[in-house]
Amino acid sequence: MDELNQLLEWAWARHHNMYSWYIRPLFILPFCYFAWRRSLIGIAVTLVATLTSIAWFPAPETPSPDALRYLALERHWLSSGPLALVMGLLVATSLWLLAAAFWQRRWLYGVLVLNLATLAKVAFSVFLGGDAGWASLVPSLVTLAVCNAAFFVLYALRRRVHVMSWLWEQVRRSAPGQRL
Repeated sequence: MDELNQLLEWAWARHHNMYSWYIRPLFILPFCYFAWRRSLIGIAVTLVATLTSIAWFPAPETPSPDALRYLALERHWLSSGPLALVMGLLVATSLWLLAAAFWQRRWLYGVLVLNLATLAKVAFSVFLGGDAGWASLVPSLVTLAVCNAAFFVLYALRRRVHVMSWLWEQVRRSAPGQRL
């Protein structure tokens, strides 16, 4: 048990590196893609990568004061039984709703779930943590900006393919018998 605690302390110290906060889109986008493709293995691998990502970057020599306050608050939340359970259920429900939306090919619902869950996380952090909760705002907004931009580009590309296919079909119909 002591080795597990040492491992968790090592990972927690590395989580103070702000890069681990800003790489969330690298997990959310593949998570949504694998849900769209209905790949349970892909979803599981993405979730494991997400859970381990807090330890991917070295511990900062001088952690940000905002990160220190916010992570102390987060650690308190995670160590308090009932609140940790509620937080875990909220995160699991959000991920399930996100996966379900993309699994059912309802990308707009997925984008809505992602935006609402992210904004709820910030609101929850500020409500429970006061000023320390604001530390999650910028990484959360960056996550939303990157993910929403990616979804918009993918939607536009997909829509363009449909429009181009339709136009090509109209050209073919207007010139029957001609080789195009």
